[in-house]
Amino acid sequence: MSAPFRYLPVSSELLRDSERRRILDDYAPALKGVEGGPTVAGSIEVPERLVFFLLTGGTEKQVLELHAARAGVAPDEPVVLLAHPGRNSLPAALEVLARLRQDGVEGRIVFLDGPGDGAGLSRLVAAVGGEPGETRPRAERARPFTANRLLDGVRIGLVGEPSDWLVASSPSPGLVREVWGAEVVEVGMAGVHSRIDAADPVIGADFAAAFRDGASDIREPLDTDLAASGAIYAALRGLVEELELDAVTVRCFDLVTGRGATGCLALSRLADDGVVAGCEGDLVSALAMLWVRKRLGLPSWMANPARIDFAANTLRLAHCTVPRCMVSGYALRSHFESGLGAAVQGSLPTGPVTLLRIGGKGLDRVWVAEGEITAQGTEETMCRTQAEVRLRGGAPAATGRPHAPSVADLLEEPLGNHLVLVRGRALTDLVGDPRAPS
Repeated sequence: MSAPFRYLPVSSELLRDSERRRILDDYAPALKGVEGGPTVAGSIEVPERLVFFLLTGGTEKQVLELHAARAGVAPDEPVVLLAHPGRNSLPAALEVLARLRQDGVEGRIVFLDGPGDGAGLSRLVAAVGGEPGETRPRAERARPFTANRLLDGVRIGLVGEPSDWLVASSPSPGLVREVWGAEVVEVGMAGVHSRIDAADPVIGADFAAAFRDGASDIREPLDTDLAASGAIYAALRGLVEELELDAVTVRCFDLVTGRGATGCLALSRLADDGVVAGCEGDLVSALAMLWVRKRLGLPSWMANPARIDFAANTLRLAHCTVPRCMVSGYALRSHFESGLGAAVQGSLPTGPVTLLRIGGKGLDRVWVAEGEITAQGTEETMCRTQAEVRLRGGAPAATGRPHAPSVADLLEEPLGNHLVLVRGRALTDLVGDPRAPS
């Protein structure tokens, strides 16, 4: 018999009330069937076990604050994070658990691939049925890695602060320099806005025309959205040249909230220009993409793991920008979370790829896995560019043998919410012989 529990829905302010109700209405019967009920008025002071139900991304900081409050009334209660496919729920859970682990707090992610996911509901029952203070033994899936100042002399422009939800992926510039050798050049958003306002309209028009002419379809974006994207590109390109940057990572949601415009197309074009370009002020992903560029000379794609399938050992990656040089074609869409501006819905060709994630409190751990893109996706509840990736292997390795990568690694030992994808089989080129002891 399952233990009764309460679930606390947590969502971003960008989620419309109607969509919030739809998600909760979809899952409520299934959760009720395993003795789960919603909290009353969002209260954390309930006698039953409490589960944090992440309806959307952008909720990481909220969840940590709610956990801290809950720990005051139930200090021995295991942390359970419930995620679903869509609205960046799963990547938010990955980022939260990565931060909890950095802080020495044990927790667990339960992923439900829809209300009818019986296996997922069984995992939820097991998670809430454990004894207080109980922790499950877990193998280390991320390899210790010595960077040896791999990126000495590289300059990363941090445009604005890291996004508020990057609770496990906001290392200090000093740590980045000490461990990886890269210099972080901090640039305020005010300076970027002034550059956008002063951008040459001819550059914006040419930029917009190039994206428009190459697109197979243009759905939501207007000409004004494309022109705004061009102004953002001109501003960022000017920063790269003036400050002699090898990479930029941009607090891009400030452009959405402040200007109703997006950086998705500008970052795509910068990557095509040979400049490593990342979203959300994510320094960790920028480091990974620079690592790929330095070792392999290739562009890479930063994306969210939005859905996983344990049985097939597959994950769906999704993000609203991608280098056009990596896709076989693209459409222009609005930015997923906000419905504003312009984003890229690209088709990544099938074939071998390598996934990479740096993490850990000291930026000294790495997870690398080889796989295959098997399909693209166009789901409307995820970011615009989507790729289905099947990992090679997947069964836990025997004692004394290397671990065969599995999508379960992401839930068991997450390093954060973003992964970096590069074409080809590159595990050995990136981290050496995988058979060597960690």
